[in-house]
Amino acid sequence: MDIIDAHNHPDWHGHDLNRFLANMEAYAIRQTWLLSWEAPVDEYDPPVYNRVMMPDARGYPVPFEACLRYAQAAPDRFVLGYAPDPRRPDAIDRLAAAIDLHGVRLCGEIKLRMMYDNPDALRLFRYAGEKGLPVTVHVEYGMATGHAYPRPDWWYGGGIEAFERAVAACPQTIFIGHAPGFWAHISGDDRYDKEVYPRGPVQPGGKTPEMLRRYPNLWADLSAGSALTALSRDPEFGQDFLLEFQDRMLYGRDNFDNRLQEFLSGLGLPTDVLAKIYAGNSRRLVG
Repeated sequence: MDIIDAHNHPDWHGHDLNRFLANMEAYAIRQTWLLSWEAPVDEYDPPVYNRVMMPDARGYPVPFEACLRYAQAAPDRFVLGYAPDPRRPDAIDRLAAAIDLHGVRLCGEIKLRMMYDNPDALRLFRYAGEKGLPVTVHVEYGMATGHAYPRPDWWYGGGIEAFERAVAACPQTIFIGHAPGFWAHISGDDRYDKEVYPRGPVQPGGKTPEMLRRYPNLWADLSAGSALTALSRDPEFGQDFLLEFQDRMLYGRDNFDNRLQEFLSGLGLPTDVLAKIYAGNSRRLVG
């Protein structure tokens, strides 16, 4: 079965190009979507992220140049993504150039300390939609670090409400929800802003399934531990969730392990559903 990893980064978690390609071979991954992460240096926690990536001279955690280097070295294995900071006055010009010059096919990853429905962000999201680029968005609630400096917490997007307002305001843009602040809302409980990865039984009334039902332009990225934790809180619920939204679920990793494949393979999903999640839906979005 063909597999596409719809969320990963170059030089991530100690994987250079050769190690990255070897890892893809080990887990039968045909292609990977490479996403940039161009956040200002004061918007991520250096002690944490210096262990998993190598910022460039500007302090960007995952610069577009690194994505481009991988895609040029192995163009059949990587799909190129790029997301400029929407707050830059030249953000749309930069994305337009990346599309025209380098064939960028998706806008991601948006992982910034800003409200995702601010006017500059909406303008970039609408432009991406006009160009047919899906937008991968990281939502995360700030959890106290115990430090006063440089930040008391690290949050991205302004919560599920700000993200929902962006999705509603840009109906022609495909958004791909991702990260703890998106997946914690699979349940209707109040733990989404108290625990990074809530566990325990899924309660009815979760915002994530509610939004997926309400907005056909919202898709979901299963990468990292956030989706796996959410779906495995109640495997029967997880199976029903994947069946209901099978046409908008994207297999991804955001790391280099195989835990998600192992979980999905053990759920007893029909072969045609797994084929959509593993690769079919990704191909519909970016070809």
